[in-house]
Amino acid sequence: MTDLPPCQAASELRRLTDAALSAVAPDGAVLRHLHLDGGKLTLIDESGAPAWSGRLDAYRRIRVLGAGKGAAPMAAALENLLGDRISDGLVIVKYGHDLPEGQRTRHIRIKEGGHPVPDEAGAAAAGEIVDMARDSREDDLVLCTFTGGASALTPALHPEIPLADMQRLTCMLLECGATIHEINTLRKHLSRFSGGSLVRAAFPATVLGLIVSDVVGDDLDVIASGPTVPDPSTFADCLRVVEHYGLRWKMPQSIWAHIEGGLQGRTPETPKADEPAFGRVRNVLVASVKQALEAAADEAARCGFVPRILTTAMSGEARRTAAQLVAEARRAQAGLRPGDAPLCLLAGGETTVTIQGSGKGGRNQEMALAATLELADDRGIDLICVGTDGTDGPTDAAGGYAFSGDLARLRAIGLHPKESLDANDSYPLLLKAGTLLRTGPTRTNVMDMAIMLVRPK
Repeated sequence: MTDLPPCQAASELRRLTDAALSAVAPDGAVLRHLHLDGGKLTLIDESGAPAWSGRLDAYRRIRVLGAGKGAAPMAAALENLLGDRISDGLVIVKYGHDLPEGQRTRHIRIKEGGHPVPDEAGAAAAGEIVDMARDSREDDLVLCTFTGGASALTPALHPEIPLADMQRLTCMLLECGATIHEINTLRKHLSRFSGGSLVRAAFPATVLGLIVSDVVGDDLDVIASGPTVPDPSTFADCLRVVEHYGLRWKMPQSIWAHIEGGLQGRTPETPKADEPAFGRVRNVLVASVKQALEAAADEAARCGFVPRILTTAMSGEARRTAAQLVAEARRAQAGLRPGDAPLCLLAGGETTVTIQGSGKGGRNQEMALAATLELADDRGIDLICVGTDGTDGPTDAAGGYAFSGDLARLRAIGLHPKESLDANDSYPLLLKAGTLLRTGPTRTNVMDMAIMLVRPK
C-alpha cells in the first residue's frame, strides 16, 4: 500500500484523538458515577458498584470544592444534577479554563490560578477552600472534584514558606526532569491542602472525591497530590527526591527548613490512613487515560484499523520514548502482508523532558519532532502525540504530528529538526512545518497519548 498524503493521515489521527477526548470529558464522567433518584444520591465506583449512598435531606449543606484543569465542567455537571440543593462551592482552574459565557455556574464560584508554576491567585483561592473545609460540620456533605493540574493550582502553603520559594522549587523540579510522583511528594509535605490535608480540615463532614487521573498508575494519593486521600509518603521520601536531583544546596532555605523539621519530628507528618477523618471519605476514579485509549481503539476499529493498546504507563525521556514507539511500530509493520488491515497502536502515560536548551515546546511536541527524525526512511507509519489537556508545556499547542519520510520535506523548506530538538525548540519548527497540533483547552487531563497508524509496506 502506498503512503496516504499527510493531510489524510492527519485527519484520521485527529478523528481518533477527538474520540478519546470525548470519552474522558469530566462533566460526562461525573454523571456516569453519581446517580440521583428522588432525594437519594448514589456514588458508583470504577466497577459499576455503589460505593456510597445517602439521602440529601439528611445534610444541612452540600458544598462543592475542587481544582484542576477540568474542574469547571465537573462543577457545572454537579449543578445540573443537584441544582439548588448545592449551598455553595469554589473550584480553581488554570487561566483560560473557565466555562464559556452562558454556561457559568450559579452556586459554585470558579477562580483561575497559575499552572504549572503556582501564583498568588491560586494561593488565595486555595486558602479560601481550606477555610471553607474547616467551616464544615458533621451534617455537611462535601463533594470534591479534582483533575490534573490541581497540585500547582492549590499552593496553600504552610505559613513559614513564601510563595516565591515554592515557585522557585517548582521550576527547579520541572527543569531537572523530576516525575510527577516526585514533585507531588514534595508538594504534599509543603501544603495545608494536599496529601489528605483537605479531609483533615473538613472532618467530621462526609466527603466524596470525584477524581480524574493524570498520573501513571492512577494512584489516588498522587493525582492532584491527593487532597482527599491518605498520604503514604513521608518526609524521608522528600529527602530522597532532594538528594537524587542534587537540590539540597540549591533549594530555598524555607523549604529545606520545613523538610528538616519533618525529618526531626518537629513538623507533623501528612495525614495517614489510620486517621478517623478517612472513615467518612469515599473516593472514586471517574476518568483515566485507559478510558481515552479504549475509546480511540473503538473508533479506530470503526475506521478499518486493527487496534492494539500497547501501554497505559508510557514514561521516560520524551525523545527516547518516541524512538521506542517507532521501533514498536516497525516491529508491528514487519508482521503485515500486502492486503492486511492496517494497525492502530496506542499508548498513554506521561513522559519527561530534561531541559538542555532555551527553546519553546513541550514533551508531546518533543516526542513528535523526535519521531519525525526516526521516521526519515520509513513508509506507512504516522503518529500523533497529544497532551489531553490541550496545553503541552508552556505553549498553546497540545502536541504534534510525525509522518513517515517527512524529514526530507522539512529540510527542503529550510528547517533543521535535529538542531531544534537539541535546543528543546520543537514548537517553532512544528509550527512552520504545519505539523503542530492545537486543540485549545480541552478542560480535561488524563496525561498524554500517542496514536500510531501502521500500514503494510
